[in-house]
Amino acid sequence: MKFSLNLIVLIAVFQLNVLSQSQPIIFGATDAKPVDLVNVFLGSSGDHGQMSPAASYPFSMLSIGPQTYPKTHTGYEYLAKKFEGFTHNRFEGVGCQGSGGNIFIKPFLGEDPMRSELIKTSEKASPGFYSVEFENKIKVQLAVLHAAGKHAYQFPRGKKGFYLDLGYAFNGAFVEEQHRINGNSVSGWIISKTTCGVGKYKIFYNLTVAGSSKWKESGDHKLLLMLPEEASNAQIDIALSSVSAEAAKLAIHKRTFEQVKMQSATDWNKALSKISVSGNEESAKLFYSLLYRTMQSPYVISESNGEYRNTKGELKKDKQVRYNGWAIWDNYRTQLPLLSIIDQDKYAGMVTSIADLYNSGKKDYAGQTEPSNTVRSEHAIVVLLDAYRKGYPVDFAKIADSLEKEVKGLDYKSPDKALESSYDNWALSEIYKVLRNTEKAELYKNKALEYKTYWNKDFKDLRKNDVDRMQARGLYQGTIWQYRWFVPYDFKGLIELDGGEQSYLAHLDEFFERDLYNHANEPDLQVPLMYNVTKQGYKSQYWMHQLAADTVIQNYFNDNSRGIGSFIGKIYKNEPQAYLRTMDDDAGAMSAWYVFTASGFSPACVGWPVYYLNVPLFPSLTYQLPKGKTLKIETENFDLKNKYIKAVFLNGKPFNKNYITQEEINAGGVMKIVASPTPIKESKTENWISKIE
Repeated sequence: MKFSLNLIVLIAVFQLNVLSQSQPIIFGATDAKPVDLVNVFLGSSGDHGQMSPAASYPFSMLSIGPQTYPKTHTGYEYLAKKFEGFTHNRFEGVGCQGSGGNIFIKPFLGEDPMRSELIKTSEKASPGFYSVEFENKIKVQLAVLHAAGKHAYQFPRGKKGFYLDLGYAFNGAFVEEQHRINGNSVSGWIISKTTCGVGKYKIFYNLTVAGSSKWKESGDHKLLLMLPEEASNAQIDIALSSVSAEAAKLAIHKRTFEQVKMQSATDWNKALSKISVSGNEESAKLFYSLLYRTMQSPYVISESNGEYRNTKGELKKDKQVRYNGWAIWDNYRTQLPLLSIIDQDKYAGMVTSIADLYNSGKKDYAGQTEPSNTVRSEHAIVVLLDAYRKGYPVDFAKIADSLEKEVKGLDYKSPDKALESSYDNWALSEIYKVLRNTEKAELYKNKALEYKTYWNKDFKDLRKNDVDRMQARGLYQGTIWQYRWFVPYDFKGLIELDGGEQSYLAHLDEFFERDLYNHANEPDLQVPLMYNVTKQGYKSQYWMHQLAADTVIQNYFNDNSRGIGSFIGKIYKNEPQAYLRTMDDDAGAMSAWYVFTASGFSPACVGWPVYYLNVPLFPSLTYQLPKGKTLKIETENFDLKNKYIKAVFLNGKPFNKNYITQEEINAGGVMKIVASPTPIKESKTENWISKIE
């Protein structure tokens, strides 16, 4: 009897132990810090995001990161053991083999830096901080706060020093530099080619090694500094500026390394806490790791006294913080709309900075005198319209001539460009409505409506044998199937062109059933939302959930390939090989897509302050808003199997719409989404649909 009782107790304990192990750990932002959940190594291996673990600060042009051999776009490969040194800027997640990599520095042992190898034995990193240890006993810690940062080194006894290459940049992008040595300090400026090598940017810097050692020229933009043989520690201070080397010197921190590291972590935690999630801890780790990626660029280019340089290189001054470093062609769809909600003070400066591009001669790609690294700015006009309708001040009258000049120069040579250009024509028409210029509003509305001619010519007939072929008919990155949906400004007109709602739905169904959708790139990123303009909005709820959190089949890739070993699995994973093969994060665009979807709403059409609803990926999320307001989003019947919306309540009242507006978000309150495992096929919600006429 005694044996049986003990056995029963053991079985009960075992069952409890198994149960406790199978239950997910629950995370709540009220009793834990989001900054502690961020995995900065996400997407840092191979071509699976093009991200790096560099020490960074929200929207700072300075990011201090390791340079490995071999490397990826950001100079780093997670699996690499051999390190070449450290660099001080990079554009996260963009294509064209990446850019940045200025001010290369290598710690070395002995007298010859080329003979001193850095082989990784361990590393760790978190927002604002990176550290690594090498086989030769050199230990390195990096921290960044605002536009300045610190290196902290531990060395073994013996001969040692630092090797500095001011002519280094990723992909041979270095153009020229000028520097001045003042004992242990080096300061000056560097000009490099921007992302994709289209334009040039100029940055100023100041770099100082603590102690009495002196930098010495070794030719060809290279310098050496030997440390005392008995020294076991060394520290480097560095700061960047778009204004001057003197401004960079003033930005150098007087704080200790630990103080810089701790303050950076505190500031990152404040930024990440703009959204509080409660739920499965592993899901929260993925969420905050991606939210972190949405805050890398654009870069602050103004100093504390308000000075900055515009894209002409001219020195200006303004009270509002200015930004540069744009990837608008990619992230206007998701990242910028996200910042318009969660970082409204900073976003006001970004909007002003985008408008200012038109005052200094905006180009689609970079100019020759950029104040920071940058990529592309197509659809900036759409972003400005979107910002204005969200309540941000935009002086359209001041830049109207420049907006019109840009739109008049748009390209219609290929089918995709014709649809893209029509989007900007629509935006200009809406802006002229704001300016009460009915004549020009009508002119550009009719110009936008010409998309129908292009659509009928190339996108209507899906029987041709090239409609699922990448780059057919001169398309840039995509297929006829993928680009045919790019009419976000006139879904009503698109449905009519496609033969009515039933035909439109049949084509949408075929698109997804044949796995023609491409999440590795942006051209069809809005398509999962496009059931929302019909009576079958539940299919959008299904696909948003599927793409964000479940298994998908992916046949298309960002290198314009198709079908060579289809990907089957989850797109978003919290690991170094995070994304689909060839999928770039594109300066936070893809990360922001996930953050929106996980939150339960996504932009319906940039240019209108409207967001379509879906079931969130957490039981509860809270958005921190201006004036102390919050929007709490609760999911009733939460379960990852419950993908469909049964009902919605806003502040306790039935909310019979399939969308929410920016005004409603900013008003705050509590939105409750009741989830269901089965679709609600007879929904009576008010459905928002874009339309030109």
